Amino acid sequence: MGALALGAAAGASYTGAEGGAPAPDERRPSSCDAPPSADSYQRDPLIREADVLMHFLLKKYKTKEPVMKKEMMMTINKKYKVNFPEILRRTLEQMELVFGLILKEVDPSTRSYILISKFSITNEESLNNDGEFPRNGILMPLLGIIFLKGNRATEEEMWEFLGILGLFDGRKHVIFGEPRKLITQDLVQEKYVEYRQVPRSDPPRYEFLWGPRAHTETSKMQVLEFLAKIKNTTPSAFPAQYEEALRDQERRARVTRAPETACELPRGTQGRPPNPSQV
Repeated sequence: MGALALGAAAGASYTGAEGGAPAPDERRPSSCDAPPSADSYQRDPLIREADVLMHFLLKKYKTKEPVMKKEMMMTINKKYKVNFPEILRRTLEQMELVFGLILKEVDPSTRSYILISKFSITNEESLNNDGEFPRNGILMPLLGIIFLKGNRATEEEMWEFLGILGLFDGRKHVIFGEPRKLITQDLVQEKYVEYRQVPRSDPPRYEFLWGPRAHTETSKMQVLEFLAKIKNTTPSAFPAQYEEALRDQERRARVTRAPETACELPRGTQGRPPNPSQV
C-alpha cells in the first residue's frame, strides 16, 4: 500500500495535499481516481516493501516488543535499502491512518522504537478479548467517512474508501480478514455501524450509518478532531460538519444535565408533597 491519504476518500470535503508534493509517479488519488489496484501493487516495488515492513511492525505491536532500526532494515530487500527512508515514511503514514499507531523512539543509543496508539474510541487496549488486532484504528476513519457523507455513506462510497486503504471486497486482508464480513457483520454486531437497505430503493441499495455504540462511545466532534489531525488542520476547516458537531455537543450537554434537573425539587417543597403546578 502506498502513501495514501484519507482526504482522497472524502471528496470535496478535503482539499490540498498531505505533507510535501508526491513524486510524479506517485500521484495521490483524488476523489475521482480509482482505488489502488493489484497491478499498481505489483508495479511499484516500494509499495511491496512498505507492506512487508508494516506487517513486521504490527507483529511487534501485538507482542509489545520494541523494534530496532536494524531489524526494520533487515525486512527490506537489499536492492531497495537505499529507499528505506521513503519506505518507512509510507509504512508509518499507512499505519497511522488505518490503525492509529505511531512509532516512538524509546532509546536513542540503540535506536529502538515502540508503536503506540494515537487514536482510540474506547479505553486504550492493545488487544481485544479474543486476541485479534484492535479495530479502533479503522473504525475512526469509517465513522469519519460516514459523517462527511451526510451521516450516511452508500455501499459504493464505502467500498471506494476501503479501496483507498487497500481493502477490497472478496480479497482477504492479512490484518482485517474479509472486509465485507468486517463492515457488514462484525462491526454491525458490535453495534458500531448500521448496515441497512436504502428505503424504497429498487433494485436494493445499501448504506452505512453510525451504530448506537458509536454514538455512545464517541462524538461527532471527536471524529472531526480525528479527521482534522489527519489533515493537519482544525475541526473548523470543515464548516458544515463543525456546526453539526457543535449542535451535537450542545444536545449531549442537555441530556447530561436533564437527570440532575429532574431530581431537583422546587424550593420550599422539601419535606412536603410538591404542588402539581410546580412539577
